[in-house]
Amino acid sequence: MVLESYLKVCAKNGSAGIDKESIGMFNENVEKNLYKIWNRMSSGSYFPPPVRTVTIPKKSGGMRPLGIPTVSDRIAQGVIKDYFEPVLEKVFHANSFGYRPGRSTHDALQQTRDNCLCYSWVIDLDIKGFFDELSHEWMMKMVNYHMQDKWVVLYIERWLKAGIEQEDGTIASRTKGTPQGGVISPLLANLYLHHSFDMWMKKFYPLNPFERYADDIIVHCNDKEEAENLLAEIRQRLAGFQLELHPEKTKIVYCKMSGRKEDHPENSFTFLSYSFQPRKGFNALRKRNFTTFSPAICCKAKVSIRQAIRTVFNPNNIQKSLSEIAAMLNPKIRGWLNYYTKFNAYKARNVFEYLNKIIRKWIKNKFRLVGKKEVMRKYKAYVAAYPKSFYHWKIGIKF
Repeated sequence: MVLESYLKVCAKNGSAGIDKESIGMFNENVEKNLYKIWNRMSSGSYFPPPVRTVTIPKKSGGMRPLGIPTVSDRIAQGVIKDYFEPVLEKVFHANSFGYRPGRSTHDALQQTRDNCLCYSWVIDLDIKGFFDELSHEWMMKMVNYHMQDKWVVLYIERWLKAGIEQEDGTIASRTKGTPQGGVISPLLANLYLHHSFDMWMKKFYPLNPFERYADDIIVHCNDKEEAENLLAEIRQRLAGFQLELHPEKTKIVYCKMSGRKEDHPENSFTFLSYSFQPRKGFNALRKRNFTTFSPAICCKAKVSIRQAIRTVFNPNNIQKSLSEIAAMLNPKIRGWLNYYTKFNAYKARNVFEYLNKIIRKWIKNKFRLVGKKEVMRKYKAYVAAYPKSFYHWKIGIKF
């Protein structure tokens, strides 16, 4: 079990923890290090070290703290996750999609799209600081309910209480929450919301479908009054588990489309970096326009992609060749296109016209060209000579 967890940790190649030991350093004495983890876990003497804290920018603005366990601790957490996850998978709700084997963001988005076509109203739920606020007392009650193996319960409790690094370098004890970045944290988060939300919805509101990806939740309703009443009930339910809905980010949305005549100030929501909103279409058979409610890449994701492109590709830096730039960008481009072209693909493809403009600017600077026609001629010649240089060119986004 330790060996299997180690291989998974190596495959992800994460950062060093508070001990500053990288995976490469761990591997220098790998047999001894793995034996130490096995020996301590099997004897009950394993105590997790504190978690290193790093902050990353949130797409919605502000910074999000991530807890980075040591390499050894990630392996130990993986042992428990691999043992506990099959037990929980048997009981988890079908509408829970996040961090579960065989389920994806695209599955959640597809179900959301289908439900928006059937239900006119949506509750877009945002739990304030979920990973930082979940109750350890409730969490351990839930763990004990599903797991009778004491060694599993013991180590989960120790991980919940493990110290966390502060901005000034000191270590603080933790009385609530589980750090984002831990191997076991997504599983524990799903367990917490399984009991506090999923099963409650199944029991009391079986006619209101929902999609949950970790702590991002969308609930569907037939009318505004039903949505308002259900939102109040959800707020009260989560409060009982020491969770609070964000007062500004939580909202009721009207899924406006052809045939739906009501008015409401909120007509869009963002879920998993896709914007769900009214969009124009054309029925070729009936030869008339219509409005549907569907997802496409959100504006913040477009901005994020452009920023990431400019971070790698400065058109004024003519020392790097286009082939070198393509080698750095292509893995990112492939990932962006694979994710954001699932729905309304043309909206995502348009983002890469921006990249083509940057490439043309590089060509202009490199060859000191004057005039748009001369730049375009050189650009077309390069595309013709190296049509597969950039990944987005391979699928036809060339001009």
